[in-house]
Amino acid sequence: MTTSLVRSLTLVLVLLAAAPALAADGELRWGLHVTLAAKWLDPAETEAFNTPYMVLYAVHDALVKPMPAGMTTPSLAESWSEAKDHLSYTFTLRKNVKFHDGSPVTAEDVKFSFERYKGASATLLKEKVKEVQVAGPTQIRFVLKEPWPDFMLFYGTTASGAGWIVPKHYVDKVGEDGFKKAPIGAGPYKVVSFTPGVELVLEAFDQYWRKAPAVKRLVMRSMVEETTRAAALKRGEVDIAYLLSGPVADEIKRTPGLQLKAPLLTGAFWIDLPDQWDPKSPWHDRRVRLAANHAVDRQAVNQAETLGFSRLTGSMVPRVFQFALVVEPPAYDPARAKKLLAEAGYPNGFDAGDFYPFPPYNSMGEALQGQLQVVGIRSRLRTMERATYFAQWREKKLHGLILVVTATMGNAATRLEPYAIKNGIYAYGSLPAVDDLFTRQAREVDVKKRETLVRQMQTAVTEHVMHVPIYELAFIWGIGPRVEESGANLIPGFAYSAPFEDLKLKK
Repeated sequence: MTTSLVRSLTLVLVLLAAAPALAADGELRWGLHVTLAAKWLDPAETEAFNTPYMVLYAVHDALVKPMPAGMTTPSLAESWSEAKDHLSYTFTLRKNVKFHDGSPVTAEDVKFSFERYKGASATLLKEKVKEVQVAGPTQIRFVLKEPWPDFMLFYGTTASGAGWIVPKHYVDKVGEDGFKKAPIGAGPYKVVSFTPGVELVLEAFDQYWRKAPAVKRLVMRSMVEETTRAAALKRGEVDIAYLLSGPVADEIKRTPGLQLKAPLLTGAFWIDLPDQWDPKSPWHDRRVRLAANHAVDRQAVNQAETLGFSRLTGSMVPRVFQFALVVEPPAYDPARAKKLLAEAGYPNGFDAGDFYPFPPYNSMGEALQGQLQVVGIRSRLRTMERATYFAQWREKKLHGLILVVTATMGNAATRLEPYAIKNGIYAYGSLPAVDDLFTRQAREVDVKKRETLVRQMQTAVTEHVMHVPIYELAFIWGIGPRVEESGANLIPGFAYSAPFEDLKLKK
């Protein structure tokens, strides 16, 4: 065999051996803390939580959305403007933006997407918007019934999914169920396959307007057990593992080659007390609600769950939000809690019914349940799959105590709307004074006057002791050695990897 032939064969063998590694470098894998839901592939059904955007940022796109440049960054729309009378907003679409099937994104698609939207804050949006006018193939105008300063925050952030655009022609062709099974969007990645509850496989859409993604293939796998996610990260089966806590997070932190990220989200944990609106319930008594607040050792839970990275709070509104009122949490004082319960007529405590932790924060739920039980507030832990939890909560079927977390963006008013305002998607009741303030601030165009009204709302909610706030969440990830850019913290306050087109693997 000649020397040149040996060299040629050697080169071929080297290339063949290298091929699998090159292919693997083009794939980024996640271990998810939640069960993948089919509804997350459809912007029309977004909940008042960030979780669906874990998928939406990949498959779909919005007229404007939170990005590294700001909370309402022009995306499918190259620009937008507010009328001088504050009664309309006009968006101009980018030229040559396309859906995954190659069809153009048009103003008709924007109108269609808004009209079919039925997720978080849908009722409010449709009450405020008088009509949606198609002014041309690339121009769309939203006409309001009255000035509404928060229109862009509800429409153009993760406060709702109403501004995320789907193709009208495709939905009309395949139907609502068909769209969920095989969605087409305008985002940086196309759906290759989806097994509900198990796995989502995506492939780069090289015609994405912002830029072609750097990673060819994305694989998201549901791994609801924290130890399973951590083990998969250690073995290199996944590159990013979401939601690590306590000892598991600490172990990943100490593992060579792995690293932790803990973005502080625009979100907060609190315990919702839905039965406070029932005069026959112990929770109807403000002293009982205050006792629950004094019974919770927030710092102990913070240390156990998030290694102390989270920020304690006395409000469901993150302090970084516009118009936010900074509220310090009530002191941890079990003796005071017991005294308050006795004054309310419960010297031996009471049966508070069921305790529903936000899936999958079961260990946090157990810790809080135990702290409440110490002072006499007894409950039974009821863990649920996330889709069931949301459905039953939205239908007002959950009673007792509900552990909640949300990290949707917006301002103090948009945060309160789903949970504390009449007709809010998750509100079991509300305070008439707060409802009145919400209506007044929603039409107030003077920023200073509006700030006063929104802060009065928060003061009223706090003084009423409507909730048991815990902390603003630091969401801990584990990241493997192949990742150059994970997307953590690129969009301030966002929980997950994004923008997807900016993600990179090491060469």
